[in-house]
Amino acid sequence: MNRLLDRHCTPPLDTDALHGLLAEIGDWHPNEDGTSIEREFHFKDYYHTMAFVNAVAWIAHNEDHHPDMSVHYSHCRIRFSTHSVGGLSENDFICAARVDALIPDPAQ
Repeated sequence: MNRLLDRHCTPPLDTDALHGLLAEIGDWHPNEDGTSIEREFHFKDYYHTMAFVNAVAWIAHNEDHHPDMSVHYSHCRIRFSTHSVGGLSENDFICAARVDALIPDPAQ
């Protein structure tokens, strides 16, 4: 189980913490200036994309931490950033881990 799933929002991250948390959410990547993390998710059709988007909205509502989303027919790009700190906080990684948990692990 990912340890981020049991945590809640905290202040901005230092560089060491940032690199450690990036290792826990392997498919997410930071933007060029390190102020956000993003990932693109692919689905077989619009229905599955929208079901995922609605589940992400539920997570965002419960965590009171809302991502930017770009929604298309069969894919969705999600970007987390903590605007109040002007960059990344642990909140972004907690929410990214919760979003990842929505997708079944193909290894199982």
